[in-house]
Parts: sequence; C-alpha cells; structure tokens
Amino acid sequence: MYTFGIKTSSRTQMVDITSSVQKYVTESGVKSGICIVFIPHTTAGVTINENADPDVTSDILMEINRMVPFEDNYSHVEGNSAAHIKASMFGFSQQIFVEDGRLILGQWQAIYFCEFDGPRSRKAFIKIIPS
Repeated sequence: MYTFGIKTSSRTQMVDITSSVQKYVTESGVKSGICIVFIPHTTAGVTINENADPDVTSDILMEINRMVPFEDNYSHVEGNSAAHIKASMFGFSQQIFVEDGRLILGQWQAIYFCEFDGPRSRKAFIKIIPS
C-alpha cells in the first residue's frame, strides 16, 4: 500500500491527484490490475471527472455548496456537518483499471481529491491489485 499527502488551501476544493496515483502505479511495476484510491477522512472524498476545463470543478463545488450549505441549523457541535454530508455523497474510494502499467481513464478524466472542510493536510491511500 502507498500513501501520499495532499495539502488543500480552501474550505472546499478539488485537487487533481491523477499524476500522484499514476506515479505509484508505475513504481509498483504492476502491468495489469486494479488501483484502489481510498481517502481516510470523514470530511473529504474522491471522485473522477473532467480535467480539461477548470470550470467543471468550479461548477461542481458551486452546486454541492448550494445543495448542502455550510450553515443549515445542523446539530453536530463541530460545525462541519455539511462537510460530512458532502464527503458521504462523493464517497471515499475509487477503483481504476490498470493496463500496460497505466491508469485506464477516459480522455478527459482525472482523479480528484475533494476537500470539504479545509484548508488541511490530508492523505490518500493507494492499493494496486495485480490481475
């Protein structure tokens, strides 16, 4: 298993971690299998989406913040209920096929770490299962 750090700079943010994940796939030497990306935080998640136009991630964050506002009479005393809800909606893991030592992603796809309670120092775990 591999681990790497992610530093976020705002309350909500989508960070493209594709190159970091690919680095570990390459270092593993696995030519064919599955790569699992797991985020061990309750207020952050991971998703796959478009990386060609930065407006896509801005639009995603704008809409998720509209759907789950930061302040909405939540009971959780830490004041970050919205972040917990958003992380649960996005999920904490993604599985990506590996072929010829490369992540199999669509032409415009990237793997995004999704921060919902930042800024913070976070981490991601990567497990590569050979086939």
